[in-house]
Amino acid sequence: MAKLTMKNASGKSASSVELPDDFFGIVPNIAVMHQVVTAQLAHRRAGTQSTKTRSEVSGGGKKPFKQKGTGSARQGSTRAPHFSGGAVALGPKPRKYTQRTPRKMIKLALASALSDRQNEGKVVVVSEWGFDKPSTKSALAALNAIGVDGKILVVLAAGDVVAKKSFANLENVQSITTGELNAYDVLCNDWVVFTQATLPTEKKDGE
Repeated sequence: MAKLTMKNASGKSASSVELPDDFFGIVPNIAVMHQVVTAQLAHRRAGTQSTKTRSEVSGGGKKPFKQKGTGSARQGSTRAPHFSGGAVALGPKPRKYTQRTPRKMIKLALASALSDRQNEGKVVVVSEWGFDKPSTKSALAALNAIGVDGKILVVLAAGDVVAKKSFANLENVQSITTGELNAYDVLCNDWVVFTQATLPTEKKDGE
């Protein structure tokens, strides 16, 4: 296991912490990360786009003009796609974009993303944030103290409401809970900041 110096919210070294190899010590699998991220983005699509077919367009019950003698091509309905106000030919209809992704593949993609950030030295562990009340100023000071900049992903415990509110107004900071941790958010941010309580643990056999 790789060891990392854990800091406190003031930026001082608190102790050392071991990063489990299952999450931070593997060779990143780029193909799996690409497939999982693509599936995750596809799942976000609403799929509500819809155009009207000939059966759904109003009007067109009467033949536009007589069959012969006009010099124009014969027409049976103004609902045809080439008429103004007519239907749309081969237009989009509601559909689901969801892709089924195996759980093991999702976990491998997350471990690959975290390992990639660790290889770049972009993983930080904080003992605890320790905010007494929601404070954007305190949150910004803490991030500056631990030496992170750019786009930052802060992983919080589910019940850490004070810290979540403190980071909420910082433009380049994204805060998520441990249950929401995923490969896409890790890859979209330059730094990943854990607390000692939210640091991933080793996988159990069979996971």
